Amino acid sequence: MNKNERKPLPWTTILKITLVTGCIVIVAGIVNREVSSQGFQEAPTGFDNQTNGMIEQVTFNQDRELFEKRDTIEDGLGPVYNAQSCVECHQNVVSGGSSQILVVRAGHRDSSGDFIESPGGSLIHDRAIDPSIQEYVMPSETIRSQRISLSTLGDGFIEAIDDQTLLAIAASQPGQSRGAVSGQAILVPILESPGATRVGRFGWKAQHASLLSFTADAYLNEVGITSRLEPNENTSLGRSVAAFDKVADIEDSDNDIDNIARFMRATKAPSPDVALAQTSDARQGGQLFSQIGCAICHVPNINTAAPGTSTNGGTYIVPAALGNKVIHPYSDFLLHNVGTGDGIVQNGGRETAFKMRTPPLWGFRTRNRFMHDGQSLTAEEAIRRHGGEASSAASKFNQLGNRQKGQLITYLRSL
Repeated sequence: MNKNERKPLPWTTILKITLVTGCIVIVAGIVNREVSSQGFQEAPTGFDNQTNGMIEQVTFNQDRELFEKRDTIEDGLGPVYNAQSCVECHQNVVSGGSSQILVVRAGHRDSSGDFIESPGGSLIHDRAIDPSIQEYVMPSETIRSQRISLSTLGDGFIEAIDDQTLLAIAASQPGQSRGAVSGQAILVPILESPGATRVGRFGWKAQHASLLSFTADAYLNEVGITSRLEPNENTSLGRSVAAFDKVADIEDSDNDIDNIARFMRATKAPSPDVALAQTSDARQGGQLFSQIGCAICHVPNINTAAPGTSTNGGTYIVPAALGNKVIHPYSDFLLHNVGTGDGIVQNGGRETAFKMRTPPLWGFRTRNRFMHDGQSLTAEEAIRRHGGEASSAASKFNQLGNRQKGQLITYLRSL
């Protein structure tokens, strides 16, 4: 075993397996992680700022510097923005990780019930380079939401998941919980391949499928830097900011978005606490996690596509370092209504307003704020908030004894 590969953990219990284009997808349950006989290798994991092998370490370090670079007004920052660098929102415990940072979105529904975003977009920027263009939530925008930043570590492996794998997971779910659980996959545009679409998997609304698209979107909407894929500046609540924009577009003239996307693709997946995972409480908690239905949406094991697979409208080829890997994201990357939806619509239709993408639980031990709004401060609080499609699993959790609940939480803290 390569020193960067995670030691397989002897977890058992397979509830359902769906074969998809030669890949094994664990739709529910926990499986022994020794999968070499199937031709797949464990994805490398770690919180160590080291490459996953897709690029050389020196290139990785250079790309990480751009991810951490603090943009200034002279660079094109803003004029309305949320942060001065990618790392401001993605930094725990290493660059690319999660954080406590919250962003604000707002809008309203029209007479037909369709979501209408706030003037200039649903994202309400927290900062501006001049007080006269500071954005705020207008009283007319009655749909309001906060969203917490998630980790980007291991996102290259998520991008390398074949669409058919995610669609197969979605197709398998209705029968697992008497029709109560039904994940939705949405096709979203690929900015670097106009006209092409792919199953969304990034963001709280699964609004992006490509890491380059995700990067360009974040560079514009979070930092205020225009690029070849997002060449137009944001407004301030619909008002032009041209008078304050002193740097000619396109501001990302060096195409830093390519290097930032490459950095995320080259990060390792979050590593578990192996010692805690091997305790009897964590082992029992893992079985309970599966038995009460958590693993239906928080899928423990998914395989990536084969190296050489063409994705993102033909603009990206899955490299050997990311292809044919087994990852343990504890997510199906699908949209679900679990009773906590924010009412915001992005790349999906109106039926997605109250749905959120299943957040990956890998790296759970590095977080202390949970759910899309970060308002749950303990794992138990987060579980109790689950309703809608997750009502059955939450109810079964509530029926567990205190010791069993503690074991399940211990299992989560090992991820």
